[in-house]
Amino acid sequence: MSSRIRRTAFSLVVFFSACGIAGTFISQKVGAQSSTEESSFRDSLKSFTNVYQVVSDNYAEPLSGDKPDQVIYDGAIPGMLRVLDPHSNFYDPKAYAKMREDQHGKYYGVGMVIQPQNNKIVVVYPYEGTPSFKAGLRPGDVIVSVDGKSTDNLNSEDVANMLKGPKGTHVHLTVTREGAAAPLTFDLVRDEIPHPSIDLKYEIRPGIAYIHITQFQETTGREFSDALDQFGNLKGLVLDLRGNPGGLLTEAVSVCDKLLSRGQVIVSQRGRAYPEQIYRATHGNGGRDFPVVVLTNHGTASAAEIVSGALQDHDRAIIVGEITFGKGLVQTVYQLSDNTGLALTTYHYYTPSGRLIQRNYNGVSLYDYYYNHDQPQEGKDREVKLTDSGRTVYGGGGISPDYKIDTPKSNHFQDLLAAHYAFFNFAKHYLANRTVTKDFQVDDAVLDQFKQFLTSQNIAYTDQDFNSVSDWLKTSIKAEIFTSQFGQLEGLRTRANWDPMIAQALTYMPQAATLEQAAEKAAVEKQTAHIATPTAQ
Repeated sequence: MSSRIRRTAFSLVVFFSACGIAGTFISQKVGAQSSTEESSFRDSLKSFTNVYQVVSDNYAEPLSGDKPDQVIYDGAIPGMLRVLDPHSNFYDPKAYAKMREDQHGKYYGVGMVIQPQNNKIVVVYPYEGTPSFKAGLRPGDVIVSVDGKSTDNLNSEDVANMLKGPKGTHVHLTVTREGAAAPLTFDLVRDEIPHPSIDLKYEIRPGIAYIHITQFQETTGREFSDALDQFGNLKGLVLDLRGNPGGLLTEAVSVCDKLLSRGQVIVSQRGRAYPEQIYRATHGNGGRDFPVVVLTNHGTASAAEIVSGALQDHDRAIIVGEITFGKGLVQTVYQLSDNTGLALTTYHYYTPSGRLIQRNYNGVSLYDYYYNHDQPQEGKDREVKLTDSGRTVYGGGGISPDYKIDTPKSNHFQDLLAAHYAFFNFAKHYLANRTVTKDFQVDDAVLDQFKQFLTSQNIAYTDQDFNSVSDWLKTSIKAEIFTSQFGQLEGLRTRANWDPMIAQALTYMPQAATLEQAAEKAAVEKQTAHIATPTAQ
């Protein structure tokens, strides 16, 4: 057996052992196995090693360079994990480093979002307050070189890695900008770049706060607490969890702790290798009550469903929007050798009423599981549970909203404009030789310029196309122009002020207030009944 084969076999032993331990030491787990199980494991590993040996010796091309690692990282290991469930996942060194960076919510660099466009690397926007933003980088700037190295034939990941580096170090950028006679150069000093999980928080109506959480990372609980303190005496909250894929369980618990009463159950998790663990509100909201509406869609998953389910079960919030994704499996991340990682499903989580939110994935392809959101109907093959005040809720397929609001569907014209980055490129063109103020509105003159721009880009349209989505067009144009002129937050706020799902969510604030009162009444009755119940002496 060659040294490469032995190295591969050793890596697999470490990996398979990690899959088997689920929180115990390898020696303990192996000792608990029967001789038959251990023998079967060794036979299976030997079979794989034999297959790999045949492939290595006889494949049409030699397994050189990165090929051996790809066979393991992209083939054998993911193939095994797919047999287990859709969410157990293996991270190669690059993916593992990125995952840890996302969890931390910060990195060191210059603070901008970039993307490939027409074979060029384009600045989408700089994060506000970062070196890029302070230096005057703009959306639409084309990065032509970094530290003198051309970006030709580089992808956005390559360029992003060149921009990152130790805090306090310099990086030199050369960019081209529409309206500028010559390339522009920037000397940026790298700094810590916070990447907050709450990208938008503001008073959307008098006394009504709007908070959008993009994911649950190490800073989310603190960010949420700070946001609530910022608003002061609230009359209501719209908590937007649309598109939130989840993240850290502890941070979902922390967010719930700010809204629920002390001692209320938030979530419980149960797994084969671990005892049941129950998470409760340890601090509570301190009596700071206000109506809450939670906005969800099919992309609301995992930790975001923990929050939605806990607030719904305790009648603390009205859930509006679409049924959530249905991910009730909890992964524990194990760091393996060579800076790789394994996210292994070790728990199922249950809402306070006892609902398992996980959607059925047996016999379902990965594509259908992730992209086909046909959910079981309420009351059909779904477990029935009750909230604190006796409302019926369902498990086994995501969090069902109390009031359904469908995500608006785009038409062909809207898809065409998105595919051509029409609004992004128009904003760059429009601001090439002018600036705007915050009272800027998209009037007929601006729309005429937008039409001329589409014609210059060979993007076909009709008057009917414009008339059918005129409000959306005006909002999209204004949002991109505001992002370029004032920063990302103004662009996000412009879209939120128009968003029809947010507008509908706000109309349910009275129902949320009524629900809150019912929950308080149920809590008082429960406490009274507990006090009145005689006990044996």
